[in-house]
Amino acid sequence: MLTDEKISIVEAVLFASGEPVSQKTLCELLDVDDHDMDKLVDILRERYLSISSSLEILKLDNSYQIAARREFAPHIKAVLEEKRNATLSQAAFEVLTIVAYNQPVTKSFIENVRGVDSSSVVNSLVEKGLLEEAGRIDVPGRPVAYRTTKGFLRAFQISDLSELPPISDRETQITLDEVLSEEESAAE
Repeated sequence: MLTDEKISIVEAVLFASGEPVSQKTLCELLDVDDHDMDKLVDILRERYLSISSSLEILKLDNSYQIAARREFAPHIKAVLEEKRNATLSQAAFEVLTIVAYNQPVTKSFIENVRGVDSSSVVNSLVEKGLLEEAGRIDVPGRPVAYRTTKGFLRAFQISDLSELPPISDRETQITLDEVLSEEESAAE
């Protein structure tokens, strides 16, 4: 494997991970020793510097991570805060309700309850830190299950899910027919 290809693999793995990746893992992946890995990372660092990239490679103990350079932190923070502080749509509230009362649940469960594709809403709520992955369900396809987070509890100012209001039982819910008959009676 050529050096440029190895450097590209290191860059792709670090970028896709979003978390520190151990030097050992990268060495095993590329079949190189620690010294050669340090050289590959140094070359990648030099490339970023030579093009004035907003990215840099950090060495954290025995791991590497790709990150934005510090001078871009205010810009990144502004965008992430804006995303986090954005108001929730009606669809987002529906998804949160479904998950909160039935967790852990899959996207397909949410979609069956809502009757519409909810993937983008679920992904948005994960980005906002209100939902998180809760493992995989042991059924064919092993779909990801979702649950609420501590951020959800903070946002709704409750200490645990037992503080959610109870779901009305069928007998205490009013039906559409009852609403219409009340409107007809009031009109007469």
